Amino acid sequence: MPNPSSPRKVLIADDEAPARALLRELVAARPELTVVGEAADGLQALELAQQHRPDLIFLDVQMPRLDGFEVLELLDREVGVIFITAYDQYALRAFEVNAVDYLLKPFSEERFEEALRRAEQRLGARSPSVASALAAAARPAGIYATRIVIKDGSRIELLPVATLDYARAQADYVELVSGDRSWLKEQTLQDLEASLDPARFVRVHRSYLVHADRIIRIEPLRRDSRVAVLKTGARIPISESGLARVRRWLEDA
Repeated sequence: MPNPSSPRKVLIADDEAPARALLRELVAARPELTVVGEAADGLQALELAQQHRPDLIFLDVQMPRLDGFEVLELLDREVGVIFITAYDQYALRAFEVNAVDYLLKPFSEERFEEALRRAEQRLGARSPSVASALAAAARPAGIYATRIVIKDGSRIELLPVATLDYARAQADYVELVSGDRSWLKEQTLQDLEASLDPARFVRVHRSYLVHADRIIRIEPLRRDSRVAVLKTGARIPISESGLARVRRWLEDA
């Protein structure tokens, strides 16, 4: 946490210049806050966040390169976030259900003050699952993620969902496997599953989610035990409930 005598560092991330100007003006009127950077897209927001370590970010939902939810996934959990959005019924519902602070464009100074008060009370209280839950709740029915954002050291990688072979639960992480590469991401398998198209991905085991198109055959392993053999040669265990899901997928395909 910052020194109480020092202004809190604020980052503004919005692809609309007038919105950035308004926020800059509102922040400047508060001596306990100081703007350390402004970003016009999501990737720039991440770079500035890593550079300046802000205490609070005003984060637009819809931005080029990375959207607000993708940025949130990669931010330190200690950072306070106030989302900014134009009217979107799904995003608003997601914010309200998850008790996340937001500003609906156009917003008043009074609404700005209210969101700021709430956000400051919650600094450092964000759980790792909030970003995934927000993204899932804000996505209209029938619309699913087309890419997965992964932080690999200091690099940001965008993994197209179409190239994902399978995912495996690893405690508080999920291992994402595509061909001969794999990544660890701080996310639950359940949250990942909620973001992906159920017509393409099937939960074959409590620890495994598989791109169903990659399955070439199912083999017996032991009595009452089976494995899915993928095009890559990977062998994925299948539970009884997973086998039922695979059969339903085959019937619907």
